[in-house]
Amino acid sequence: MSTILVVDDEPHIREIVGSYLAREGHEVRYAADGDAALAAALDGDPDLIVLDVMLPGRSGFDVLRDLRAAGRRSAVILLTARDDVIDRVAGLEIGADDYVTKPFEPREVVARVGAVLRRLSAAAPSGPASAVPSAASGTRRYLDLEIDEPAREVRRAGTDLGLTRAEFDLLQTLAEHPGVTLSRGQLGERVFGEAFDAFDRTMDTHVKNLRRKLGPRDGGRDYVETIRGVGYRAARA
Repeated sequence: MSTILVVDDEPHIREIVGSYLAREGHEVRYAADGDAALAAALDGDPDLIVLDVMLPGRSGFDVLRDLRAAGRRSAVILLTARDDVIDRVAGLEIGADDYVTKPFEPREVVARVGAVLRRLSAAAPSGPASAVPSAASGTRRYLDLEIDEPAREVRRAGTDLGLTRAEFDLLQTLAEHPGVTLSRGQLGERVFGEAFDAFDRTMDTHVKNLRRKLGPRDGGRDYVETIRGVGYRAARA
């Protein structure tokens, strides 16, 4: 059972989303504004937060920024306006794991929640990988990067690059198969789970953010290469 915080200023949305999630066996908590949401998240440390962007007082973006600044790693699914692409991109850039656009079917929220939770569960270190293990347990080397699976951090020269959950999972997946091209659909299934839509541009946004945080490697080349019309691959040495 996972603990989920549902944040929305509209009571009927909180009630509907919460009831659907409770039927799936989750423990559901509620908040109606940004200040209450931040307090509940910091105090209760939920596994996942369903967070509306437009809230009284502190916005959903402010809550998310404050949580990430405090080092809290609760997964976050944003509720955004259907036509507001800027909101969706901005949310992913500051650390959201996924988003659902309003109006929505409650079953879609449940599916997205389930996909994110499965991805987080699957992220626990297990199985072989092609990145080279280091002496530290659970830490692997990819080019000049250190991928610390237990801490879910990527470091260069000892400095944490501050990847979000989705960015970490994306790099980890690609680094397990350097030089192998993975389609957007294959990456989406691993990073976002069954609810991923191969035509969704979320993947492109995460890749863009990942590249920005990684910066160029030696020779100005990217760590993550785009294979036009197919997908992405991790660069070889």
